[in-house]
Amino acid sequence: MKSFRADYVFPVCADPVKNGIVTVDDFGKIVAISDQPSDHHNPNAEHLHGIICPGFVNTHCHLELSHMQGKVERGTGLVNFIKNLQALRNSEPREIEAAAAAADAAMYQQGIVAVGDISNSTITAPIKAQSKLYYHTFVEVFSFTPARADAAFQSALEIVEYFRPLPASITPHAPYSVSKELFRMIKNYTDQHPNLISMHNQECDDENKFFRYKLGEFVSLYEHFGINIDFFKPQARNSIQSVLPLLSNKQPVLLVHNTCTNLKDIYFIKRFDRKINWCFCPNANLYIEGKLPKVDLFADQGFNITLGTDSLASNHTLSILDEMLVLQSNFPKLDLSRLLEWGTLNGAQFLGIDNKYGSIQAGKTPGLNLITGLDGLRLTGNSQVKRLV
Repeated sequence: MKSFRADYVFPVCADPVKNGIVTVDDFGKIVAISDQPSDHHNPNAEHLHGIICPGFVNTHCHLELSHMQGKVERGTGLVNFIKNLQALRNSEPREIEAAAAAADAAMYQQGIVAVGDISNSTITAPIKAQSKLYYHTFVEVFSFTPARADAAFQSALEIVEYFRPLPASITPHAPYSVSKELFRMIKNYTDQHPNLISMHNQECDDENKFFRYKLGEFVSLYEHFGINIDFFKPQARNSIQSVLPLLSNKQPVLLVHNTCTNLKDIYFIKRFDRKINWCFCPNANLYIEGKLPKVDLFADQGFNITLGTDSLASNHTLSILDEMLVLQSNFPKLDLSRLLEWGTLNGAQFLGIDNKYGSIQAGKTPGLNLITGLDGLRLTGNSQVKRLV
């Protein structure tokens, strides 16, 4: 067994323990947490400066885009980002696989224990099968053209089957890239099968403009890709309000980014019987749109909030600690306890793995991280994470 003593232990499921000691067995299972002075003299306890917390849960990543780091220009807005991404994403399989394997290893070193990963192909399946991390793969389905709905859905089903027995599910990419017909197919499937949903949501103002008025840059995006959208009529409401009724109420739904989600959208969602969770990826929002979600609007609404990193096409690193630091810097009212909850337990709860991950409790194997370089209990630019278990 190993014992670690730190300035504070954050179990996340309970109040922080000052001068706490965590004991784990050889398999990383939590044996005990103690704040008893008599235990402080344990000669086998490793004394550490900083705080100990559970391993991080990254609920939104695109592992298969890791080879695109630094290739897409920063700050061009979502529509241009999509155009550039599609133009540049194709590469040799060996390059894609090598970059994805390196990103997987880097996430492990950054203290991440579980990942909700978006996939459009099967290329990351061998990496995930051998990884030290837990992966749930969200197989993303696209088709804004109604006539292609069935073909797109069947293709996604085949990819899900390829990933199994690893956890995998079919998920809509975003409101602007999935037709109502395809949304209904996903809903019918989700009503009948365990099928977590993770959908990009309101990443830019033009997404809402398109749904309200059929105006803005998304019109030119469809023209760019040669997609006829004559069938689409303005919905006279924001994108999430337009598609929420098309989502299942049988399974948890993760809405990702939410950069332009407003209070009316939040209240609209609260009126519906849907199991909505939110995911923030602040570094990616700054990279693509140069703006952040209005996080303060979400914080006390009773929703489960998680954190993600998005891909290396829109981020400089896959670090949950970096995401927490950006949020704390821009929303000073967010304390460390809340940020750690978002980055650990809440993500584990959404993925349905909180029996093992997300909090430091006897019998769990959540991984242990040491965070150093704090100012009291505030993150700083010098904060770093070291994986202990």
